[in-house]
Amino acid sequence: MNQSIAYLGPAGTYSEAAALAYLNQQSVKFSGECSLCPYPTIAQTLRAVAEGEVSLAVVPVENSIEGSVATTLDTIWQLDQLQIQQALLLPIAHALLARTSNYEGIKTVYSHPQALGQCQQWLEKSLPAVKLIATNSTTEAVQQLDQDEFGGAIASMRAAELYQVPVLAYPINDRPDNCTRFWVVSLQPSQEGTHTSLAFSLPKNIPGALVKPLQVFAERGINMSRIESRPTKRAIGEYLFFIDIEADAEDPLVHSALDELNACTETLKIFGRYPVIFIKY
Repeated sequence: MNQSIAYLGPAGTYSEAAALAYLNQQSVKFSGECSLCPYPTIAQTLRAVAEGEVSLAVVPVENSIEGSVATTLDTIWQLDQLQIQQALLLPIAHALLARTSNYEGIKTVYSHPQALGQCQQWLEKSLPAVKLIATNSTTEAVQQLDQDEFGGAIASMRAAELYQVPVLAYPINDRPDNCTRFWVVSLQPSQEGTHTSLAFSLPKNIPGALVKPLQVFAERGINMSRIESRPTKRAIGEYLFFIDIEADAEDPLVHSALDELNACTETLKIFGRYPVIFIKY
């Protein structure tokens, strides 16, 4: 059986690195050919799975410096048929790429907004006068250098090799322990898991409305490893709440918690149970 995996492209992005890492650790389970399919945006990457164009997608969901990737959360709420198969924790080390020979020749720096944020302090110290321009991916930033002789790009060392662009500085991320969490998603539920991700909206925006949903887990001793709000996009002040719990959704205790949670929320969506894998280089 052939497996196709969507990721935020083009080749050389950290999403591709995560997809390759997933393929490597799953190689013994795949019995046919595997292909990587780049897409220009995270939303299109996830929709490719929902529409059956590919088997799986690997998308970034959270960075240790810049926090959550809003597009991933918003899209997975909309495409609630998707199920998380696995979480991958990938170390991230950024490089400054440019065709100029020194910093003084750089007038503009391109990169994905997350990468720009992860290198903010370095940029303020080393290139305080440059213009920062956001791109759809770190590899797209590298491709911009073909049209901008005074440009620099923040991207991976793999991108530097693939597109043959010199590296002026490495690593440049503000913290050496920079790490991004990726989700592997498909249309099929996972058969195992140590974590569960879900999201819900509340029936009314009133004082204490969030207390009851949180008590559902606290009363059972279920640890929440993450909680984050996102706007519902219906009205200002209305939010969705995304939660990760360190527990398997198939556990009877978690089952009872989710049943109670369903009764005190407007809409509840379970995105799946899954294991968490740390990728080492």
